[in-house]
Amino acid sequence: MVRDFPALPGFYRTLFLYIEPVSTVSPAVLAWFFPGASWFHHELIPTATAASGPLDARTTMAIWQLGNCYLLLGLISSLVFRAIRDALPNNPEAQERILGASFTALALADVTHIAASFIGLPDELKYSFGEWNPMTHGNITFVIVLLSVRLAWFAGVGRTAYYYGKRVKVD
Repeated sequence: MVRDFPALPGFYRTLFLYIEPVSTVSPAVLAWFFPGASWFHHELIPTATAASGPLDARTTMAIWQLGNCYLLLGLISSLVFRAIRDALPNNPEAQERILGASFTALALADVTHIAASFIGLPDELKYSFGEWNPMTHGNITFVIVLLSVRLAWFAGVGRTAYYYGKRVKVD
């Protein structure tokens, strides 16, 4: 049964309650368990060569910590957004204000993630989209999609606005 969530209807609900959490928890699992930190590290920048041996302890730790950051993002999208829906079922304005604060933080993180991922690519790969691997597309292309949908949510596209975009009455 789909619960009513006025501040996050239809496509927004599907993307932010299901697709985004899976897409952010998955890298944590990939880095921690299988294929593992070495594979994850190697995939960050597309290359035709295979991963070469184990990582040093610092690099492994950094990859595992990055996986933890992915897990955190997935848990926030999944658990916090559901808590907003369940705790404030009859208050779409409050739902929207809290979601908006979260989406603001996530949108800022989207911009910096896209920039860091793109700037970190070697020059010969930056505009060679066909050479990008699934991880590069996930870190850049998919995050651009998420950012675009967050911005559309703020603009009220495809939904009723309860707080953002409403004119405040001044006495």
